[in-house]
Amino acid sequence: MPVISVPQDFNEEELYVGLEGIFGHPLFLKCEGFNFAGSIKLKAATEMVEAAERDGLLTADSVLVESSSGNLGVALSMLAASKGYRFVCVTDSRCNLSTRLLMEALGSEVHVISEPSAVGGLLGARIDHVRALCARDDRYVWLNQYTNPHNGMAHYRRTAPAIARQFPDLDVLFVGAGTTGTLMGCARYFRRWHRPVRIVAVDTAGSVTFGGHPGRRMIPGLGTSVRPPQLDESLVDEVVSVEEADTIRACHRLARRGFLFGGSTGTVVSGAVSWLEEHGQQDLTAVAIAPDLGERYLETIYQTNWVHDLYGEGVLGPEPLVAAPRAA
Repeated sequence: MPVISVPQDFNEEELYVGLEGIFGHPLFLKCEGFNFAGSIKLKAATEMVEAAERDGLLTADSVLVESSSGNLGVALSMLAASKGYRFVCVTDSRCNLSTRLLMEALGSEVHVISEPSAVGGLLGARIDHVRALCARDDRYVWLNQYTNPHNGMAHYRRTAPAIARQFPDLDVLFVGAGTTGTLMGCARYFRRWHRPVRIVAVDTAGSVTFGGHPGRRMIPGLGTSVRPPQLDESLVDEVVSVEEADTIRACHRLARRGFLFGGSTGTVVSGAVSWLEEHGQQDLTAVAIAPDLGERYLETIYQTNWVHDLYGEGVLGPEPLVAAPRAA
């Protein structure tokens, strides 16, 4: 039996859910939420913190600070508690209440930004707040997930090789795009692999990551209001944009079969199913990465009043999943 002494030592890497029986297309969903941080962000958080320690950036007096919509904040809260650091998470009003409470339960301080900046929206305002904290007190250490190369390196070293071991005949990989750390790490790995793998990025409507027009986004996780500095579009074969209503439908469809996943996972699944439906090939080996589980979304995606107020009463009806693929 596994016995651990620090929470970051446990992470389930080899669990997949076959979705053909639910959505009618052969698709394997790599579940990344079974660790003490509850999401794939544990990998990036661990890689970034350990690199900062090796480089001598962290001391006993250091205060970690990071901008996060939720999952990375939880992962860093857990690591900070385990390693004895203070941590301040700068998030915004879209962050789930349960996520904020979880970070505070782990001993972190949470700053919630409610006013968007003129350039960059809420994300821009969060980053401005982080910079102000660092300028005011040199004990603050900003890991900066948006530019930190160890964000993507975590997935180049761990996530992509784990998929390659299980699926040596992989044809297409669907990855959600947030900071694009997961996307870039996996894309770089498979560009060097022994066979071509089609990399399909899944973004949320209203995100500017791939040049789309900014719009309302109420589900935290994927999408940005500032183009991610780490993004290299030459490594991406296609982009699928998913409306938040379709994210919600995918989450509820999975939940009705006993699989409670988070908003980022619902977006990736919706985009993957739409891409597979358009391409119509049943012999593809397709994998999608599920970044998170659904417990933190019980008051939003899985709360009927919240859904109806924001997306209308018909959002949970029998409408099909709809997404729009386009060339990168």
